[in-house]
Amino acid sequence: MKRSEVNTIMQEAEQFIRQSGFYLPPFAYWTPAEWRSRGEEAREIVENQLGWDITDFGLGRYAEDGLFLFTVRNGSQAEMRAKQGKLYCEKIMVVDVNQKTPFHFHWNKVEDIINRGGGKLAIKLYNATPEEGLADTPVVASLDGVKRHFKAGDIVELDPGESITLTPYLYHEFWGTGQRVLVGEVSLVNDDAGDNRFYKPVGRFPEIEEDAEPLHLLTQDYARYWKAN
Repeated sequence: MKRSEVNTIMQEAEQFIRQSGFYLPPFAYWTPAEWRSRGEEAREIVENQLGWDITDFGLGRYAEDGLFLFTVRNGSQAEMRAKQGKLYCEKIMVVDVNQKTPFHFHWNKVEDIINRGGGKLAIKLYNATPEEGLADTPVVASLDGVKRHFKAGDIVELDPGESITLTPYLYHEFWGTGQRVLVGEVSLVNDDAGDNRFYKPVGRFPEIEEDAEPLHLLTQDYARYWKAN
């Protein structure tokens, strides 16, 4: 992805998020220069990968296969092991019409995916086989506390205000219908380095062609700009 494209996606997504009545935290707006001046006080943001996250899954077609995310809060794997501290994560996402996040599941993370506003969010569901393929077995999932039964490959559509709980080893692929969707995620601690199992090999973080200065840093940029005191 080109940095200029990333900057445009950031601007448009932030405007949509704000118009939807959701507001990002102050660190979202730190400039690259401000990041260079930050020290130990920003360690949690960096180590727990809070902030802007835009991906085309390495496929080079963001409008068709891509996702905008902003991680608002997240704990660490050390806290999970100790079973104390911040054991949760919250994200806000923007999903465009027919823009797919490809099939994947998590080995450990349980997450609620919430339609926060806009169009419908469509989610296709499969259980994973022991070999981590797509099973043809019935799927059981909780929608806002109500247990529901689905056939393998069924598509669940969430209206604004509705949510679904996705458990480990439950493959899911999602996209927006009707209009752009604001999507929330509330989950156990998020670990993008070790807890994503995509059905088909993809790249979780894109390679960036630096054709412009960053508007704001992606989480993958922190290593180049932040130096702890």
